[in-house]
Amino acid sequence: MIALQKLHKSYPIGKGFLHVLKGLDLHVQEGEFISIMGSSGSGKSTLLNILGLLDTHDEGTYELNKQKIENLDEKKGAKWRNELIGFVFQSFNLIAYKTALENVAMPLFYRGTPKKERLRIALQYLDKVGLKDWAQHLPNELSGGQKQRVAIARALVTQPKIVLADEPTGALDSNTSSAIMTLLKEIHNDGMTVVVITHEEDIAAQTERIVRLKDGVITSDEKTAQPKITT
Repeated sequence: MIALQKLHKSYPIGKGFLHVLKGLDLHVQEGEFISIMGSSGSGKSTLLNILGLLDTHDEGTYELNKQKIENLDEKKGAKWRNELIGFVFQSFNLIAYKTALENVAMPLFYRGTPKKERLRIALQYLDKVGLKDWAQHLPNELSGGQKQRVAIARALVTQPKIVLADEPTGALDSNTSSAIMTLLKEIHNDGMTVVVITHEEDIAAQTERIVRLKDGVITSDEKTAQPKITT
């Protein structure tokens, strides 16, 4: 699903460059549930942006779903993101003046799906995350956990190949975090590839594999032997 080989990324700083990713090799198989850990400055946010086609790499190769990612302009990047990737963000990134249902339906709008059809599909995914009865509520009428469930439904509505979750529990209390991780496990159980970016050990321990970054290099890559949950 994901294949990185000798991936490098630098950013200009003053008259020089900041070398953020330093020759990463990483392979993620279809259906895996992994976490990428690292402290601030480790390179995990840069890696997430490259994986999510929000940024480009300088050297090395990146293959996503057997497609080599190169010469990626804004239009092509947006198209591939819409087809292949579902995003879940720490800050939810919901549109404040749109209902939960309308927020979930947004990716289908960009695909050109007719309004009646996209609302029908969006309601199915709200039901999947347990929020069908909250479909007509605005984000400011939802709790943090409910907002994140809406965000997860939005990530899934296009049936992507992979879900990238950036600190998905970072803004939530421990009980709500546990509920969100259970939901991500259920999604993974359905066969979805899920990558969680986190700095929390207890969150990473709930995934099946932990990749640790430090100063732009992978320092460890270990299985956690987490059993699949049953539903």
